Amino acid sequence: MNVNITARHFKAKESTRDYIHERLDELTKYNENIIHADVILSYDKPPADSKHCEIKLKLKERVLTAKETAPDFERAIDLAVVKIETQLYKFKDKIKTIKHTKQK
Repeated sequence: MNVNITARHFKAKESTRDYIHERLDELTKYNENIIHADVILSYDKPPADSKHCEIKLKLKERVLTAKETAPDFERAIDLAVVKIETQLYKFKDKIKTIKHTKQK
């Protein structure tokens, strides 16, 4: 899977990049047809001090998107990956249901 990480208005740490790759590699257990992942990291200025993570996952059939906000990037990444996992699981179940109904 090809992963593109974009950090808006700052340079992401290598540890954060490694963490993103590690978390996204776990998604292949739900669907092996993942072609590409775009991860966009951004933050609000100090009074709000919120970190944002947006993940766009490109499959052969569709594009899945998740956005999350948290006090730190690791937490925002985790929350966004959980949303993507849910979407992948639902999509896998939908495909499985379609295949079973066609066979009958």
